[in-house]
Amino acid sequence: MEKRTLGRTNFQVSVIGFGGIPIQRVDKEMAIKMIEETKEAGINFIDTARGYTISESLIGYGLEHCGRENFILATKSMKRDYEGILEELNVSLNNLRTSYIDLFQFHNVSTFEDLDFLMGENGGLKAIKEAKQKGIIKEIGITSHSPEILDKAMDTGEFATIQCPYNPVERQAEEIFKKANKLNIGVIVMKPLAGGAIRNASLSLRFIINNPNVTTAIPGMDSIEQIVENAELGNKIEPLTDVEEDIIFKEAEELGSEFCRRCGYCLPCPQGIDIPTQFLMEGYYSRYNLEEWAVERYKAMEVKAVDCIECGQCETKCPYNLPIRKMLKKVELTLGQV
Repeated sequence: MEKRTLGRTNFQVSVIGFGGIPIQRVDKEMAIKMIEETKEAGINFIDTARGYTISESLIGYGLEHCGRENFILATKSMKRDYEGILEELNVSLNNLRTSYIDLFQFHNVSTFEDLDFLMGENGGLKAIKEAKQKGIIKEIGITSHSPEILDKAMDTGEFATIQCPYNPVERQAEEIFKKANKLNIGVIVMKPLAGGAIRNASLSLRFIINNPNVTTAIPGMDSIEQIVENAELGNKIEPLTDVEEDIIFKEAEELGSEFCRRCGYCLPCPQGIDIPTQFLMEGYYSRYNLEEWAVERYKAMEVKAVDCIECGQCETKCPYNLPIRKMLKKVELTLGQV
């Protein structure tokens, strides 16, 4: 597995990392097997978060079994205040069964006000810098869906890494990545498959890791097979051929801009609608030629798009500013009227 230096951290991380969101779907036994396979496949960078329900705990079991020293471990928190961050840090250490975190990241900083607060006198950055002085935290990073916020964050000099969505359909961060490279800031790519919307996974990952300004991509994985397949791409990095570029960019063009990345930030819905799953079913119908299968599963749902009361709470939480209410109406027109 090719290793790259994660900016000024000097961590040597695998170009394909382990994204910790989907591991929530497996049990403890499988989680241990997955972390074991991750190690065997040469993947040494693991990214998780407090917000990923039981992800930290499951990864913690795997680390305990496979050896904490074999991995560069990253987690993150949505808290912005001094006390809140310290509380979450202690929970993370306990869940991950470790005495230190290699990379602690401020998770999904979505506004300039958020950034200013966490860097202020009562903000979380002060707490994490104190933890770093004690050796509990090795390095500090920040994640955002906004290149503009990451641009400002990099200018402060406080962050060793940035994490941002990037894939063939979402290329808005490319200039920021170039700047990060010049500043010796590590670049971690989230949403390398656009939240599962991109079908040609291997082409998307190869597109990303061929960018010299990217340090590591962290596809979410919930099976041994996915770990093996993704790791192979980092063993021998091959540029895309002209034909492969045509395939992946055509898919990106077909996706357009109004599509769900399944990040889950829109949840919970007051009506109990599993919003990302609504869009997933519509995608299976519209893009993947699984019309009958998608309609059958949509109609079997107890609560679905048709039950939306258009309160708009979901739209205030979506980091991509998607018109979710309009998109849910489209789901019902596509799947509910058949």
